[in-house]
Amino acid sequence: MAVGYLSLVLHAHLPFVRHPEYPDFLEEDWLYEAISETYIPLLLAFESLRDEGVRFRLTMSMTPPLCEMLVDPLLQSRYVRHLEKLCELSEKEVERTQREAPEFHAAARLYASHFRECLDVFERRYERNLIRGFRRLQDEGYLEIITCCATHGYLPLMSNEAAKKRQIEVARNNYIKHFGRAPRGIWLAECAFNPGDDRYLKEAGIEFFIGDAHAILYGDPRPRRGIYAPVITEHGVAVFARDTETSEQVWSSEIGYPGDPDYREFYRDLGYDAADYDYIKPYLHDDGIRRNIGIKYHRITGKVPLHEKSPYVPQWADGKAGMHAGDFMQNRIAQARHLGGHLGRTPIIVAPYDAELFGHWWFEGPRFLYYLFRKLHYDQSEIEPISPIDYLRIFPENQHQTPSSSSWGAEGYNRVWINNRTEWIYMHQHAAERRMVELDMLYPQSDDSPANQLLRRALNQATRELLLAQSSDWAFIITTGTMVQYAIKRFRDHIHRFTRLYEMIIEGAIDEEWLSEVESRDSIFQELQGWESWRLRNVPH
Repeated sequence: MAVGYLSLVLHAHLPFVRHPEYPDFLEEDWLYEAISETYIPLLLAFESLRDEGVRFRLTMSMTPPLCEMLVDPLLQSRYVRHLEKLCELSEKEVERTQREAPEFHAAARLYASHFRECLDVFERRYERNLIRGFRRLQDEGYLEIITCCATHGYLPLMSNEAAKKRQIEVARNNYIKHFGRAPRGIWLAECAFNPGDDRYLKEAGIEFFIGDAHAILYGDPRPRRGIYAPVITEHGVAVFARDTETSEQVWSSEIGYPGDPDYREFYRDLGYDAADYDYIKPYLHDDGIRRNIGIKYHRITGKVPLHEKSPYVPQWADGKAGMHAGDFMQNRIAQARHLGGHLGRTPIIVAPYDAELFGHWWFEGPRFLYYLFRKLHYDQSEIEPISPIDYLRIFPENQHQTPSSSSWGAEGYNRVWINNRTEWIYMHQHAAERRMVELDMLYPQSDDSPANQLLRRALNQATRELLLAQSSDWAFIITTGTMVQYAIKRFRDHIHRFTRLYEMIIEGAIDEEWLSEVESRDSIFQELQGWESWRLRNVPH
């Protein structure tokens, strides 16, 4: 019998970025990079484990914006174009490095092979729809895919019940569209929780969510088993808390595995390093500005300036991934042995991470996971990988508690998302949320006449614009100081579009041509087709 359970949770999320009005768009690269560096490598690692007969179990949130982008035909075709360019460039790099820079030749061959495999997997195996791969792994019992708030909306900073309920209900319906069943768990955006928000989860059939450690540690009453067993909220939803020890081993910039000198250096990229601008220009955007391409030839090396980084040696890095996987496993075994003697029950160690850490930021991360699950399967019998839902089936009786208000991020109490740089957002967001409730009350149902079909379209688009404005990504980007102008523009655009839709609906004068143009841009959640079929009834102002 296992002395401990390990629940790895990967949070896969990107904000909804889609700009059909431009031939290429810098922020769309976030998706293309994540597909090549994280989502396809994870799929390949999981499929290899399955095909090798390795028993593994992992929980993965796939947020509604990410799912909607992964199935969008425009973004799919643009990703293929992006990947074809990388295939062409990487083949040139194999020849160039063999001739001019042999110290980079092994890495160049690695990239050429990787991009060809990505194109084959994306085009042939999954016919451009990666969700099919993840859904199949869930259907086979290897993955437990959970949802998130509809647009990664930050629930504690929303102004009314209707706004919170809509984020959860739209997420649930979108999950059903993509995965063929209702979600059993949810990753609350930014792990942000306020007591009472669990009511909306319960109403949506959600059985568990992931919280930060202090959600349980500072809850009322104090937890009898610390963060190594779930608690049950007032409304009957289980909370599993992040284990700080496992987080530090992977996240920490000082002692975490991704900082090893042999791993790939993220901040050196051929897009900037290529000496011949005319050589690299065809692989940049139309503006010709240098940017990250995704071909990186250096290793972390140590605390030295970027220009002193040493060449990346793929074989060394792969060896370190296997070694670190073994170290991670041994530490979990020791941790479980220690905890088991104090808890009176088999502990569950919950290790949640951003999925994009594995592959995008930590290039070797998917190989680390592959080696970890192989070692858990073949090299020991004390730690069993499971999902939180499995633990609830094994131990259905758990302590009841009101978890503390909490989030992850700096200081753990909302500061990353509301501060002197972002507070202006919320007066506009809250005004829109109140107006959405007003529309709910004014238009409880409608018939199928042409006039009401146009009204339904406007109401549904107003919902999309509000949901997109509520994304926690905009405040996060503003706080962290990356792509700030883009985040500000996105928030303002969605609020402006919502406001215009609201005014047109109230005045009974809907501009169909303008509405069609907005629908073509912000095309998320096409399942919103009948206002009265999903609207929130009986909600207070």
